[in-house]
Amino acid sequence: MLHLAAALDQPSAHDEPSALDPPSVHDADPYVALARLAERGGLDFVTLGDTFARPGPDALSVLSRIAPVTGRIGLVPTVTTTHTEPCHVQAAVATLDRVSRGRAGWRIEVSSTEGEARLSDVVARLWDGREEPRPPQGHPVRVVDATDGPTRRTAGRYADVVLVRAVSPAQVIAVRDQLRRYAVEFGRDPDALRVLASLAVDLGDGEYAAEPGHGGGGPRPTARGPLYRGGPVDLAELITSWYQDGTVDGFHLVPTEPRRDLERLVNGTVALLQHRGLFRTFYPGGTLREHLGLTRPAIRYETTEGAS
Repeated sequence: MLHLAAALDQPSAHDEPSALDPPSVHDADPYVALARLAERGGLDFVTLGDTFARPGPDALSVLSRIAPVTGRIGLVPTVTTTHTEPCHVQAAVATLDRVSRGRAGWRIEVSSTEGEARLSDVVARLWDGREEPRPPQGHPVRVVDATDGPTRRTAGRYADVVLVRAVSPAQVIAVRDQLRRYAVEFGRDPDALRVLASLAVDLGDGEYAAEPGHGGGGPRPTARGPLYRGGPVDLAELITSWYQDGTVDGFHLVPTEPRRDLERLVNGTVALLQHRGLFRTFYPGGTLREHLGLTRPAIRYETTEGAS
């Protein structure tokens, strides 16, 4: 099944100075409207970056506000372990999983050092302390951007969903093959990895109107990463081609203008993919793991009956 996700914020500020949320956006209300729109389109999940990359409220706080007013869509904040202790990260993400009734994920900012990468495993072990206080999904879904080479080993070992920024199917396939090898090396089922192509999208140019090099020809490389610029119909063609060729499991789409682009994505691209039978028209389950076809992890630490 094709998986689709979207960012609630624009491409990060360090990639392009103009790619900031509007300065007036300092509360959760605009994000609530965007998340409801994405849910209406049946998207698997939405992501939101941390406050180090954009002005406004903390991503966890925003998505905790969104959780009670949505019912199905997954909620994935960026939470860094560099600035937050693992025990606080696990508690915060577990709380989001509970208030959303099993729809939380965690986008992990991974450095190239193995020591920091292992912090994500520390968090998972804290979730496994006892069955009773575990989050509804066991482990909220872990999302890692594995575009850069040093992060791929970490993604193969710990991630459930892997984002890859690439301008061609060949680039994605090369990364995907490497991720699968790492997964096998660490005793994981490589088929349990969900690999999504991550693209910035600018849907402001009409229904078709893909510029040369965009649309069916693929996204263009830019300073902020791969960019598709055109219309929602040509974006549907790109998504269909990459998915049906077996290149990716789906797409993570980052709007250049969130309100405009997400509306055109849902009403145009998603509607066309649904018409073709490539994307869901309703959520068959309630948790993010169910949306992604992932099983609930077994608890690692079993206690014997009667143990103190």
